[in-house]
Amino acid sequence: MKHDLDPIDHESLSNTVYATLCDALIQGRFQPGDRLKIRDLAGQLGTSVTPIRDAILRLAHDEAIVFRSARDIRIPDVSEDRYLEIRSIRIRLEALAAETAAQLATRADIDALETILRDNEEALKDGDRLAGTRFNQAFHLALPKIARLPVLDGILHRIWLQMGPLIADSYLQGGRAMVDYHYPVIDALRRHDSAAAAKAIVDDIVLGGKAIMDRVEQARAIPRKV
Repeated sequence: MKHDLDPIDHESLSNTVYATLCDALIQGRFQPGDRLKIRDLAGQLGTSVTPIRDAILRLAHDEAIVFRSARDIRIPDVSEDRYLEIRSIRIRLEALAAETAAQLATRADIDALETILRDNEEALKDGDRLAGTRFNQAFHLALPKIARLPVLDGILHRIWLQMGPLIADSYLQGGRAMVDYHYPVIDALRRHDSAAAAKAIVDDIVLGGKAIMDRVEQARAIPRKV
């Protein structure tokens, strides 16, 4: 008897695994220095090793992980020079996202950002590093979407793949600085003040990110054991 079954689309499964691992990286579920094991990931996600391997290779191309061999796959530590370069890029691109978002933000957009910020406050109060990192990422990546800049959204998403583990590793150390600089961003969007929105997001990246810079400097002074 023949059953009408749709074939499993390997490419679709690989894309799903890749998206899942991207979310995990951005949200800080992995930390700098962590070693990834393909079979362990396959077991956790309930797949064969093939889509995991495909996703790992794509993430290596994104420079989100270091693939030395099938037995040595790691979340990279971020050197000071690399961090400063990425921070400079974020300053330029996220400022563009914020200033454009200020021109286009609707009441619904602002309400959504305020909800994210309230959730972020709760996560900080609870000491929930993963939730806090997730809401912090959601706030930042909402801006290019509000600005209706999909190309910029894609570029920033790739940058956040590289920064997610480091930001999560620094989140609790950052304390209130991880949320306080988001309030001026929302205020600027509410007033449709592009210059103020750009300045506010830059302040968040530089001043709010002091704990991240501190963590990079600490890692340089005390290298992780291999």
